[in-house]
Amino acid sequence: MARTKYKYNPKTLSYEEVKLTRWDIGLKMLAYVIAAGFFAFIVSILAFEFVDSPQEKAKDREIEFLKYNLSLLNDKLEQAEKVMADLQDRDDNIYRVIFESEPVSVNERKGGFGGVDRYAKMDGFRNSNIVIEAAKRLDKLRSSLVVQSRSYDELWKLAKNKQKLLLAIPAILPVKKNNKRATIVSGYGMRFHPILKIRRMHWGVDISAPKGTPIYATADGVVDFTGNKGDFGKTVEIDHGFGYKTRYAHMNAYAVKRKQKVKRGEVIGYVGNTGLSEAPHVHYEVLKKGKRIDPVNYFYSDFTPEEFKKILEIAARDNQVLS
Repeated sequence: MARTKYKYNPKTLSYEEVKLTRWDIGLKMLAYVIAAGFFAFIVSILAFEFVDSPQEKAKDREIEFLKYNLSLLNDKLEQAEKVMADLQDRDDNIYRVIFESEPVSVNERKGGFGGVDRYAKMDGFRNSNIVIEAAKRLDKLRSSLVVQSRSYDELWKLAKNKQKLLLAIPAILPVKKNNKRATIVSGYGMRFHPILKIRRMHWGVDISAPKGTPIYATADGVVDFTGNKGDFGKTVEIDHGFGYKTRYAHMNAYAVKRKQKVKRGEVIGYVGNTGLSEAPHVHYEVLKKGKRIDPVNYFYSDFTPEEFKKILEIAARDNQVLS
């Protein structure tokens, strides 16, 4: 920095030397330092605003990496959800049909999810929506896995009891198939009652046979009731387990006692004409979980497809019942 300074003197019309003091020089230097500092400050702000530091660039790369992997996670979750949906469909429509078990309810499959907002802590960030979506889908999948695992535990128990289940399902006629004197005369549905002279629901199948014809248990089970039962007259009821029960009405005599174990094909009584009955026959009913269902659907073990078709046609006729 030059220490000599000149100043124009209008009186003498010449430049005269001005001597700078240390104070003047100090002030000038201070001014230069302040200006340089201010310029550096402005440059720093601009740099921080528009130019990423190496650390920021590294963090940005890390964020992009995490976003990419979250996207891959959502894709994998979508694949897992499709697999779970397929498992649920097979469970309800194949496995449980085979074991004659009710499908898992929609409420049970969706149970245990929702309620309190468990994702509040994840909100408020730049990529919260991606994280929350992945967390929700993962929680739903985990809940579905728990329900499906319990369902398979139940199916495993049913599989172990499959032999017992098959023996417990009513599968034969309550009278001998080759008994030419035994005939299905009326089936399940609205029918005309010959004694009451009205149409009313007929909850079973009437099989006409001579008095004293043996009546057989249609599945393994335990005799739950023997005795007179109103319009049914002398009746035997058998509990087969797995929700199945059968009823044999209008008997002439019993061949079993209450709480006695019986096997499919074992004689439990004899055809009669007791109760509100017009002629000797057995009125036969099948109940599943307390609900009376068409017994004809359970005669499949006794007939060929052609014979079974004829049985269905006979049972479907809107005719007069014997009881």
